[in-house]
Amino acid sequence: MLHEWLKDSNHTVIFTGAGMSTESGLPDFRSTNRGIWRKKDPSKIASVDALNHHVEDFTEFYRERVLGVKEFGPHKGHQILADWEKNGLIQAIITQNVDGFHQDAGSKHVHELHGTLQKLHCQSCGKVYDSSAYVDEDYYCSCGGILRPSIVLFGEMLPEDAFSAAFELAKQADLFIVLGSSLSVTPANQFPEIAKQNGAKLVIVNQEKTPLDNYADLVVFDRKIGAYLEETNKLL
Repeated sequence: MLHEWLKDSNHTVIFTGAGMSTESGLPDFRSTNRGIWRKKDPSKIASVDALNHHVEDFTEFYRERVLGVKEFGPHKGHQILADWEKNGLIQAIITQNVDGFHQDAGSKHVHELHGTLQKLHCQSCGKVYDSSAYVDEDYYCSCGGILRPSIVLFGEMLPEDAFSAAFELAKQADLFIVLGSSLSVTPANQFPEIAKQNGAKLVIVNQEKTPLDNYADLVVFDRKIGAYLEETNKLL
């Protein structure tokens, strides 16, 4: 079914969440099974308040996250999406993920709603650095300001350019495919609804149920995303 919709669609948009990244081996943001996740509440450490008042905790937490991203990489699902974009089957990817794996796999039109762990910038002057500075435990800019990951922290707004692009893409979509998102985080979970309201077919592939399952044209439960995309790819 999905392979037929992909071939018939003129404007297909992919929306990816944490489930896309965990298949690469990357721990979920709220995972409790390793390192600082066991000791700290991510929602408090990953915040503007922590950046301003608990710098050591903040940088320790994000150094571990940066190391995690560098330890893993794209899986076959990421690579299939990059191939589909190259072949004109999909037009863009909207992602809640901050690992940069879509770009690593070769996707060009990626809109990162929550920013990226692949880059850092100075909180004071804005100068951009590669995230390898955190690996080297270098947390300060040449101006003396604190280096922070270029992601959206609790207490910050989503980047306006990515949000606006995602909104327009959702409105234009003939086919909107959700991969590995619980669709529980606002405002990002509005995009599948916007697509559906504007006439798109909505597909949700996720390990667990989501609030929009009854709204979708196709729901795929309890399947590995990479395996499902590979299966679909063979039918194209």
